[in-house]
Amino acid sequence: MLLTENPPRFLFFTGKGGVGKTTISSAMALELADAGRRVLLVSTDPASNLDEVLGCTLSNRPSPVPGLPGLCALDIDPVAAAKAYRDRVVAPYRGVLPDVAIRSIEEQLSGACTVEIAAFDEFAALLGDLSATADFDHVVFDTAPTGHTLRLLELPSAWTGFLDDNVGGTSCLGPLSGLGDQRALYRAARHALSDGDQTLLVLVTRPEAAALKEAERSRVELEALDIARQSLVINGIFQATEPDDPLARALQERGDRALRDMPPGLARLPRRQIPLMPFGLVGLDALRALAGTTAPPPPPAFVKGPRFSSLDSLLPSIEAGGRGLIFTMGKGGVGKTTVAATLATALARRGHAVHLSTTDPAAHIAEAIESLGDGEPGLHLSRIDPKVETAAYRDEVLRTVGEGLDEQARLLLEEGLRSPCTEEIAVFRAFARVVADAEDRFVVLDTAPSGHTLLLLDAAESYHREVQRMAGSAPPEVQALLPRLRDPSYTKILLVTLPEATPVHEAKALQDDLARAGIHPTAWVVNQSLAPLRPRDPVLVARRASEVPWLAEVAAVGLPFVVVPWMAGRLAD
Repeated sequence: MLLTENPPRFLFFTGKGGVGKTTISSAMALELADAGRRVLLVSTDPASNLDEVLGCTLSNRPSPVPGLPGLCALDIDPVAAAKAYRDRVVAPYRGVLPDVAIRSIEEQLSGACTVEIAAFDEFAALLGDLSATADFDHVVFDTAPTGHTLRLLELPSAWTGFLDDNVGGTSCLGPLSGLGDQRALYRAARHALSDGDQTLLVLVTRPEAAALKEAERSRVELEALDIARQSLVINGIFQATEPDDPLARALQERGDRALRDMPPGLARLPRRQIPLMPFGLVGLDALRALAGTTAPPPPPAFVKGPRFSSLDSLLPSIEAGGRGLIFTMGKGGVGKTTVAATLATALARRGHAVHLSTTDPAAHIAEAIESLGDGEPGLHLSRIDPKVETAAYRDEVLRTVGEGLDEQARLLLEEGLRSPCTEEIAVFRAFARVVADAEDRFVVLDTAPSGHTLLLLDAAESYHREVQRMAGSAPPEVQALLPRLRDPSYTKILLVTLPEATPVHEAKALQDDLARAGIHPTAWVVNQSLAPLRPRDPVLVARRASEVPWLAEVAAVGLPFVVVPWMAGRLAD
């Protein structure tokens, strides 16, 4: 078996963006199914690419994977889950309350908190409701990048505690109104996660310092959540076979150094190492080759690709206005943090005041700046820390809205602020403040992976309403947020991708989603490309040839695009 000879019923795969969680979890599910097990493969990523990896169309219900009896897969679709949740909450009141009251309830249920609760409900049911997965021997979870996943795994405990401590009940007609009957389910989900006989959590990483550091942080935080049975997969191990290739030598030396310096706690976990593959990991044949059960496909022949420019070529148009907001967006692991840090440093060196910040729960801004050379006098770093922002927001609401309330009303206010939804609102307000800072300087904002970022941007209007409801009024920066994001003279969005199928297709989908919100990207950045280089190692030669179709697909989008060579300031986010 790819991981263990006796896998438990539930297998979770988590890790930093871009480390290969989807391919590793899919290969494991495929291997189990080939061995005669009945397997359900589930994606909890808001920007899932599971359907592309498996080569089939998925929904929020189990769908058989063509050509593989025994394997079904599903995406937990947050939007579909939220609609089902709203329908369940509102249904008892239709025909009983006036239409205006029904519309008011639906309005309260339109926010991002409802989306989070609904998606979590579906996740909890797969863990805690035995009847939901009775047809399967194993349930394999392909999760979102680490920060989002840690929050998801915290929620069984968070919602259980909130419901147990809720002094006013959950009958209020708002996002929490459907939670009252979920206590037993959440407790069962929490128990399944902490039971090593039922659940194995697999930390997927790469032989890179940042990825290993995040894996160690995740290990510690997961142990604190009583998820003690963990193992480690190190994906993309490279062994140079061409001694005269300096790029190959540098890549192997970097990986060897990262593995030598691996945190001791991580090094003690059961471990499996998987080599860097010379082929794209899309489709059942590629997944079987990854697992070692079939021969790899032949390498493609190299053909000349489209012309491209360097990252520096974007600077004149970015700095033309003397101030503004620069977003780096894209799939986890494509290098958004490195691109953001590179641009921020370049702008500071050209004499501009620059604020570099991040919305990513698993941020590595400081490490990226350090790797590029810290110390620019005009460069200010910050991070939107969910815990810090939540504490400050609660204090502010209690100090303002809570002033003058009687004891019962204040208890109800405090109860609402203990909801895990409060963190989402607090982070949103901090995000709006950082965006406002670009009025008089450059703000370079490194965002979380696509799905998490889209939920944040899609939620702008509903968060605006929720901020008004909880705090009494919306701050000016919240009111101005959407107009600023939609103003191309204020906001420049760089879509960062890799020259591979899934990152390119996810960036195109992100561009379409942004357009529906009235937000339009400025340019594409193809990061960590071998196209500008001349490798001689066979694995790297094959990977360089495989990039050409994806560079051509990016060029066909019609926006300016630049290419950043592989190994240049490598610190993927």
